[in-house]
Amino acid sequence: MAVACAPAGTGSPGTARPSSPTIGPCPLLPADSVWHADVSGLPVHPSSGDWRTTIGLTRGLKADFGAGLWEGGPIGIPFTRVGAGQPGVPITFDYDDESDPGPYPVPADAPVEHGSDHHVIVVDDASCRLYELFDATRRADGSWSAGSGATWDLRSNALRPAGWTSADAAGLPILPGLVRYEEVAAGRIDHAIRFTAPVTQRSYVWPARHQAGSTNAASAPPMGARFRLRADFDTSRLGPQARVVAEALKVHGMVLADNGSAWYLSGAPDERWSNDDLRTLGSITGADLVAVDTAPLRVAPDSGQAR
Repeated sequence: MAVACAPAGTGSPGTARPSSPTIGPCPLLPADSVWHADVSGLPVHPSSGDWRTTIGLTRGLKADFGAGLWEGGPIGIPFTRVGAGQPGVPITFDYDDESDPGPYPVPADAPVEHGSDHHVIVVDDASCRLYELFDATRRADGSWSAGSGATWDLRSNALRPAGWTSADAAGLPILPGLVRYEEVAAGRIDHAIRFTAPVTQRSYVWPARHQAGSTNAASAPPMGARFRLRADFDTSRLGPQARVVAEALKVHGMVLADNGSAWYLSGAPDERWSNDDLRTLGSITGADLVAVDTAPLRVAPDSGQAR
């Protein structure tokens, strides 16, 4: 299904936009969050060439979301919203020393990501709080077990404690980096996009808080590394849906948040996606991207606020 496309948002290079996306009645983090920052004017990171080469200069981008089923399950990372009165349920964590304790307001029918990571994402509309679980399983008694879990106040720029994981390897929230159909249909994605890489460094850079790397080599990207699409890339060759994604990559870029396949972009499943359209993102390769230095955006090490 084609969607009408509007130009990507503009703004002063290296600044945050004055507005941010919403999830129901809640903001998807404050307008000055680093997730919403314009990175089109930031300097290229000194390690950009090495990091691109390690991930893959000739590998194309891949929308790791779409319509229909793949190997029996929806394509992408689902999320659900709940309202006041949704009861909290106990959560048992494998990594309880770095997880926010329960209860979490996870409904019995909460969608679980298909595949190996089994993420569960819940937004509480009443409190504007985000709850995310990794490797989640619902038990017969209504409680849940998970590898790790984290919660965020969607009105705050507070980061997790340094060194702590979340439901994601980088210690970041997942939902703010997902591509959602509604925003693409509206013609603009106003945030950075989550992506994965197969080999990462045993380190992390702001705003990431955690690493799950396999090498100490400086040529491998660390968690939190941010890339953008080159400004002169001709997006008119892409499908309408893919074009909105690509224009967002020029302005807001993409954040390395987990280990996985090279240049896989994260999004939420939706039957209105055109998988054929999204496949045209594959014409964008690692050679069309650069890593940027986000240090000029940082206000404080423990805050996700951007200048």
